[in-house]
Amino acid sequence: MTRTVRLMVGLDRDREPAREGENTFAGWPTVDGLGMFCELDITCRGLPDPVTGYLVNIAEIDAAVRTHALPLLERGVMTAPGRSPAMLLPDLLNAVQRGLRPTVAGLRWRLSPYHSIAMDAADNAHYLLRETFEFAAAHRLHCADLSDEENRRIFGKCNNPSGHGHNYRIEVAVKAPLPSGGMPAPFGVRHLERLVHEQILRRFDHRNLSIDTPEFASINSSVENIARVCHDLLREPIAQAGGELRHVTVWETEKTCCTYPG
Repeated sequence: MTRTVRLMVGLDRDREPAREGENTFAGWPTVDGLGMFCELDITCRGLPDPVTGYLVNIAEIDAAVRTHALPLLERGVMTAPGRSPAMLLPDLLNAVQRGLRPTVAGLRWRLSPYHSIAMDAADNAHYLLRETFEFAAAHRLHCADLSDEENRRIFGKCNNPSGHGHNYRIEVAVKAPLPSGGMPAPFGVRHLERLVHEQILRRFDHRNLSIDTPEFASINSSVENIARVCHDLLREPIAQAGGELRHVTVWETEKTCCTYPG
């Protein structure tokens, strides 16, 4: 099971000690001044209690994060703000594990709605970097091997001869070596952003995928194919930069997405 714990990491050394607020949906501790908002997803693995049905009481997860992980986050922000956040992952994972009885299988730190880092408890030498990007593109769903009537029947209004557009979102997940000591990250956010810009955004943003791009000259520009094409374009450049591409997810709309490989 996975529990999300929301936190505000305050920058004021003299603030009052953390205490539970009245808006627990927004997370606590809360701060009146400047601070850093983040979310920690704690995933536990095991067998539920046969009587209660609980693997773990979620209140215990919340307490473990706020008691053991929050001080590490506060210390990291105050003493080493330029440090790669990925370097904190092993300590955060161990700290949460100390406060829980079931096995903590992994931890995901959401640094923003569009950027997260995660660590699997079975591998503390690597972390998973995820970042979300956006590009706007037009396309037409049409298969040359089908008749016009069949295309209209299968694709409906998406077969409009003039095409239509989407604001696509793409999340790229890369497994990377954990930074060591004071050395820069072997593969980090800057590497990922540069490669996605070069391989995806520069190629597809504000283009008609069905007309302007050779990648979709012979295949239909479905969200399934877009995810696969983006994955194939990124795989080798990311490997050459020191990372390992795990998967790519493309959202065509808020309700429709595809992950490759699935």
